[in-house]
Amino acid sequence: MSGLWTSTRRTLEMIKFEHSVFALPFALLGALLAAGGWPPWPVLGWIVLAMVGARSAAMTFNRIVDRRVDAANPRTRGRALAAGTLSLAFAWSFFGLSVAAFEVAAWRLNPLCLALSPLAVGWVLFYSFTKRFTWLSHWVLGLGLGIAPAAAWIAVRGSLSLRILLLVAAVTLWVAGFDLLYACQDIDFDRSRADLHSVPKRLGIARTLKLAQACHRTMVVLLAWLLLVSHLGVLAWVGLAAVAGLLIWEHSLLAPDDLSRMNAAFFTVNGYIGMVLLVFWGAAILI
Repeated sequence: MSGLWTSTRRTLEMIKFEHSVFALPFALLGALLAAGGWPPWPVLGWIVLAMVGARSAAMTFNRIVDRRVDAANPRTRGRALAAGTLSLAFAWSFFGLSVAAFEVAAWRLNPLCLALSPLAVGWVLFYSFTKRFTWLSHWVLGLGLGIAPAAAWIAVRGSLSLRILLLVAAVTLWVAGFDLLYACQDIDFDRSRADLHSVPKRLGIARTLKLAQACHRTMVVLLAWLLLVSHLGVLAWVGLAAVAGLLIWEHSLLAPDDLSRMNAAFFTVNGYIGMVLLVFWGAAILI
């Protein structure tokens, strides 16, 4: 039991389990928008399980696929699989359980969720290979998280609406934007490997930072468009203004010649963004 707990703990640390907070608020927001209030608690519970299962599966698979690349990169060589402190067999087992949890949740939600679940799993796993052949991997990752609100909408309504696609696009650009920032840390390593592609490697850090800003500006525009068509009211606009302020703060922390505050920009600020939007927009929906 001690060994099992140690392996589980190392796996959760490896996949940054606590960073489920990035995607989960947008899935919950999609559910609230679909229901026009609180969806039934069982539905909400299955949505949370599906989100956690999908993200855990995707992150574990990514660490499995990238274990040799991680071992060669000074920034990531301490990750459990790269360092050899976690067995590959255990990682595959955890991956299988995560996929199973996701599929069970999809089955319990409705037939359309179950029918679409292989596509969702396939997309989030596909991301792990994209950096090997395209610099567009940042947007592939973005869409992997961006489908969360649409999936939650389908879970509640059993169908899809064009309106929720605005939130899908906004989340896609948000994630792509902050992944562009994060990728700047590995520009030297990426340039040393012919088999790896990224925007910083292609464009350099300065232009990558500007592209990330463009992604986040467009995100704010899409969220404003969603507010206009959803008629959510003043509280939702206050939340959007707060998110815009957080994005400005995020970009102010970084410069082409100074990425020393990356952890604050990437982890801290982005953790706030999803929660702020959920609190303010959720209140606007529920009140």
